[in-house]
Amino acid sequence: MNLHLREEKLEDLREEWDDLLLRSPYPTVFETPAWHSIWWEEFSGEARLHIIAGRENNRLIGIAPFMFNGNDRLMFVGDTDLWDYHKVIVENSKMEEFFSSLLAYINQLKWAVMDFSSLQETSETYQGILAMVEKAELEFDVNREGVSPGIKLPGTWDEYLANLNKKNRHELRRKIRKLESEASFKWFSVDVNPSSTEALSDFFSLMRESRHDKAMFLTPERERFFRRIARAMGEAGYLKLFFMEIDGQRVAAVWCFDMGNVRYLYNSGFNPAFGHLSVGLLLKAFCLKDAIETGMDYFDFLRGDERYKYDLGAQDVVLYNMVVSR
Repeated sequence: MNLHLREEKLEDLREEWDDLLLRSPYPTVFETPAWHSIWWEEFSGEARLHIIAGRENNRLIGIAPFMFNGNDRLMFVGDTDLWDYHKVIVENSKMEEFFSSLLAYINQLKWAVMDFSSLQETSETYQGILAMVEKAELEFDVNREGVSPGIKLPGTWDEYLANLNKKNRHELRRKIRKLESEASFKWFSVDVNPSSTEALSDFFSLMRESRHDKAMFLTPERERFFRRIARAMGEAGYLKLFFMEIDGQRVAAVWCFDMGNVRYLYNSGFNPAFGHLSVGLLLKAFCLKDAIETGMDYFDFLRGDERYKYDLGAQDVVLYNMVVSR
């Protein structure tokens, strides 16, 4: 095996990084170099970047996007507010070799604690890191951090409805009939590009209106981050911004990412004045319907155990936090 690991600069890896994502299992926007770069510019503070690149005959086959928070705490780049998942990005056929080499590389670094958050129970990263620390006989704790519910999508909307339990199926159909009978509505997606300031402003307004905690979360700093991410992911073709209008007024919005055969629901908002028509829930259901009709395999509601996700048939995937000490 001719695999060598070394620290490399994020800006020097961009093109190869994007190509590697296409060769890795279940890539998400959270693993893109753009997401890392924009977050780092906005929120890194005093942290120190340490991107570990693995090359085989000079060909990039793996990236561990780490940072030091403080002098001795090794973590993934990012946080749990704006990142739903953290992963090591590795070519499908090179998992075992990369994690074996990563262990040897990390052992040479000066760290006291490795703190790895937002690890999906089903991900190769979680399994790879777990095997790595067990092999090294390091002390570690694994704790349940949260859940990221999702749905394996069937071939048709009718099949999806049939798979819901009786109560949820009845309630969803009832809400759709009520909306259809009481309002003149339409729902649609918009392309996000550098001139999409109005659409993004409408989204943020609806997000703030929908819940007090969302209004508190959406600080000017986070809104700036979202606007930069929207432009980057829109240019890459990953962003899908959906709206529902009633009598020409935008009353609900959903921000999704499409990557591979998966749709990820990242955030949403609605006007509470139209809450009696369940516009927030129904636009999410219509986004799910669109994903089915587009031929997608999975609908990922991302982090959080909000009730609506289970009303729409989602099943939990556990997120873990792993803390490793020397």
